[in-house]
Amino acid sequence: MREAFHSDLQTIGAHLTRMCTLVESAVADASAALLEVDLSLAERVIAADVHIDELQVDIDERAVDLLARQSPVATDLRVLVSALRMSATLERMGDLGEHIALIARRRHPEPALPEADREDFRRMAELTVAGIRDAQRVIEERDLALAAEVEKRDAEIDDLMQRIYARLDRDGSAYTTAQVTDLTLLGRFYERLGDHAVSLVRRIGFLVTGTTVDPRSSATDVDDI
Repeated sequence: MREAFHSDLQTIGAHLTRMCTLVESAVADASAALLEVDLSLAERVIAADVHIDELQVDIDERAVDLLARQSPVATDLRVLVSALRMSATLERMGDLGEHIALIARRRHPEPALPEADREDFRRMAELTVAGIRDAQRVIEERDLALAAEVEKRDAEIDDLMQRIYARLDRDGSAYTTAQVTDLTLLGRFYERLGDHAVSLVRRIGFLVTGTTVDPRSSATDVDDI
């Protein structure tokens, strides 16, 4: 019975890793579609989001079934609770990647990003993808030192978002209404992705230590996209 239980836990862990891989690809491809005005890449991200959703459903069904049948305690309980929260976080991250791709598709064949904002968004994309990749390593290896690096990276994403918003406020007349809307949304999407990566690694902190890194911080659990 215990062997079957731990086999199910391993399957849940493997599915979470797979979700991370798919989310990383979605955000990387959506960012490339945005920066390179690549319609086919945007369409691919939008079509692939269903696979992330399917994995979330599978993880949640397995976790709920184990909770009901096995009544786990201590570390096993934390694993299942963390899996439920992380699967929801990853599903939201996939949605955010899709939202970025939708903006790229909506503005095609014109670029969604004005030239003045391209480098800031390129850097935000690099930081976000790296954060997701490192969050996957934290999930796999339970490396809390690496988790701290994810948090540092998120702070830079926040700074970039504020710089973009300050430029919009300062030079608003140079932008069309559509550009202001797109840039505001895109900045928010990348900022949320960074927060979600922090939420993932803090869940691992909870799993390893039994407590969150900072239970007062809204980044511990990010409910809104």
